[in-house]
Amino acid sequence: MRLLPFLIGIALLLYVGEQYGMMFAEQRRLAQEWERQKSAPLTVLQSRAATSQDQLTRLQIPKINLDAVIVEGTRHRQLAVAPGHMTDTPAPGEAGNAVITGHRDTFFRHIYELQRGDSIVVQRDGKTFNFEVTGKQIVQPDDLSVIRPSDDSRLTLITCYPTYYIGPAPERLVVFSKLKLQDGAASSATNNSGTVKSSAATSGSIN
Repeated sequence: MRLLPFLIGIALLLYVGEQYGMMFAEQRRLAQEWERQKSAPLTVLQSRAATSQDQLTRLQIPKINLDAVIVEGTRHRQLAVAPGHMTDTPAPGEAGNAVITGHRDTFFRHIYELQRGDSIVVQRDGKTFNFEVTGKQIVQPDDLSVIRPSDDSRLTLITCYPTYYIGPAPERLVVFSKLKLQDGAASSATNNSGTVKSSAATSGSIN
């Protein structure tokens, strides 16, 4: 009987190792495909415009050394290998509020460190979009206000919170950003500044 806890521990380690191995392997494959798309002739990219979901997006956050290719969808299968773009929100860089979610124990482990003015870079369809963090907020899981549409180009990142909570995390951490002006000036300030508690909440099971 003394061996049982030891065997369970070994099994858990093997499972976690397998999951991380799959994640790194899939990110490597996605990065290679993204590079291939990036180097494709413009005419080829234009011919694929009708199938925009096939076009990969790269997310880079220099402050926390994050560099990942995101996938379409936020189901468990997608979030196990990459941050996921909510398909019913605009693509990052388009007008509106683009929403990307990620697990707190992998890709979005350090987004809580982001502060107003930090840079988020998105590359898609041969274009580079530079976003500036405008604030962050802690909300409940059923709060839909943070993903509501907007007229300007915004990027919202969502993960479970607290980051190091054991078990299903009870809250969501939301990081807000706006697309910078083309001349490099920061976009106008947003009301979502600072880190605050909210009695309302955001949906999604992204523990």
